[in-house]
Amino acid sequence: MRLFGVVGWKNAGKTGLMERLVTEITGRGISVSTVKHAHHTFDVDHPGKDSHRHRLAGASEVLLASRNRVAVMQELRNAPEPPLAELLTRLGPVDLVLIEGYKRDTHPKVEAHRAETRNPLIAPGDPTVRAVASDVPLDLDRPVFHLNDTAAIADFILAEVGL
Repeated sequence: MRLFGVVGWKNAGKTGLMERLVTEITGRGISVSTVKHAHHTFDVDHPGKDSHRHRLAGASEVLLASRNRVAVMQELRNAPEPPLAELLTRLGPVDLVLIEGYKRDTHPKVEAHRAETRNPLIAPGDPTVRAVASDVPLDLDRPVFHLNDTAAIADFILAEVGL
């Protein structure tokens, strides 16, 4: 499974870059799945719906299926958060998995950076950050792309993973 990540601090443009990369890369005929790490509690279910009621009743997993999509919700119930490697085993086969977040994991990454946030760069202290996508020019020991140059960033990622 080929993996490449997008990391950066809050408001750095990670999600927008991920969205543009998925559109660009799938537009080239390459299949893509994504993994997004959330640092907060989130819910994909809605109060009052049957699946939500199943979960609240104590189900460990709820699989919701229709002709358009399948969703599996798993309650950890105080169990530790599964590591990225374990989560990846749950994905079906694709050409590329793009990962948003998981900056401490060892897969190759591009860092999204916006100067206005005034956050320090992750890249100088992290060799797994292979390139930076920034809204300002930077002098670094690795490639720097404009944050909105999606095609060039996609070219770089695909070359890095051998696609």
